[in-house]
Amino acid sequence: MSDTPKQAPTETPKQEAPEKDAPLLDVNGQPQHWLVKPGTIKLMWVLGLALLGFVTWLGTTVHPHAQFGIEASLGFYSWYGFITCVAMVIFAKLLGLFLSKKDTYYDQ
Repeated sequence: MSDTPKQAPTETPKQEAPEKDAPLLDVNGQPQHWLVKPGTIKLMWVLGLALLGFVTWLGTTVHPHAQFGIEASLGFYSWYGFITCVAMVIFAKLLGLFLSKKDTYYDQ
């Protein structure tokens, strides 16, 4: 057994619970912009998908006067726009591989 006296347990300060309506803060301590709040992002996803569904449904009610046969297919402009967007992102990534410079390019 040791002869050292035992220290009294120190009390840890109680942390106050955050308020329910307290604004979310960014890295600078400023309130977040309304577009980056989680609730706003979820609402934008729901509205975007609802709009996509509405436009696709609208395509079934209006005669398209298609110039090409595939243009008359169900939801053509929705899936064609999506495929085109994906192709542009892939093209941009590939272009970035060819045009990128090393990190030390400006040090020379």
